[in-house]
Amino acid sequence: MEQVIESVANGLGSSVGWLAEAGVLFGLFAVIWLGFGAALIWSQGTLDAAWESIRSLPLLVQGVVWLLFLPVMLALWVWETTWPLILRLLLVSGLAGSNLLIFLPRWLQRG
Repeated sequence: MEQVIESVANGLGSSVGWLAEAGVLFGLFAVIWLGFGAALIWSQGTLDAAWESIRSLPLLVQGVVWLLFLPVMLALWVWETTWPLILRLLLVSGLAGSNLLIFLPRWLQRG
């Protein structure tokens, strides 16, 4: 059983590593952040609906969504708080920027 778990974990880790190096994760999160920004500007109710939709999922599924999209989920949580608008905007933009910087592929960093 240990060997099966190790094989799956190694394969999964290699896949995620390749997705990051190829820029796929950067592209995916860039699209998500662009959508988040568009919703902030034109349809804040969409963010509220997304938050409620995720909160209505079973707890295990919520955990998986939070794990896979942690920076975006944190930004959504920040946006749904009652904190001052400027603080929420600063935190959301900081999360977006740091997330994209982390996933920036090496071939884009060189140029």
